[in-house]
Amino acid sequence: MQAKIMVIEDERAIADAISYALKREGYEVEVIDRGDIAAKRLGETRPDAIILDVMLPGMDGYDVLKKLQDKGGIGVIMLTAKEDIVNKVLGLELGADDYMTKPFDMRELLARLKSLLRRIQAAGEQKPREVQLGGVNVHVARRTVMAGERKLELTPKEFDLLALLAANPDRVYEREQLLDLVWGMDYYGGTRTVDIHVQRLRKKLGPDYGDIIQTVHGIGYRASGGHDEN
Repeated sequence: MQAKIMVIEDERAIADAISYALKREGYEVEVIDRGDIAAKRLGETRPDAIILDVMLPGMDGYDVLKKLQDKGGIGVIMLTAKEDIVNKVLGLELGADDYMTKPFDMRELLARLKSLLRRIQAAGEQKPREVQLGGVNVHVARRTVMAGERKLELTPKEFDLLALLAANPDRVYEREQLLDLVWGMDYYGGTRTVDIHVQRLRKKLGPDYGDIIQTVHGIGYRASGGHDEN
């Protein structure tokens, strides 16, 4: 069965062109032209990926991304007319998987979408359903994390990073490896992105659990604290 793609774009000509190209590739497509309506719709359905414009009526693309944080596993390609690095980084830090600036080549968009869907499928096949590490429970299928009795509110990339480390305890990952595995090989950002996400994870895990992510100086990070898979 082909993937379901939600196109969230208020420029009718662009939305129609993307929808036409996706349908020609056999995808199931839903087009929405308002951010607030898209956020509500995402609470009712689960597409495999969304193509998300930044400048939208009702709610901008960044706020739609924030609403997606409880529905991880949905691939996100952001579209925008903005070219500055700050806006690109903001979208990626909020959980977008890829970023394209208008005008864009439709063939490139389709290629990036196919690559993203392959990564999502491969990640789902390789991960255990649940990982327990030092009192932290990572439920991969539900994309939830419990630190003791606390449910953590994580961004999609924070979750993916923690799930990877927790599923492979005591394995040391270089920062470049983590960028490739969590953000994708075509991610243009630097390794400082990994450091920032680790800092945020430790803060959210709190003083009782933050030390399960250990720094290996000069190399990268590993998870430690006992391990059990289901």
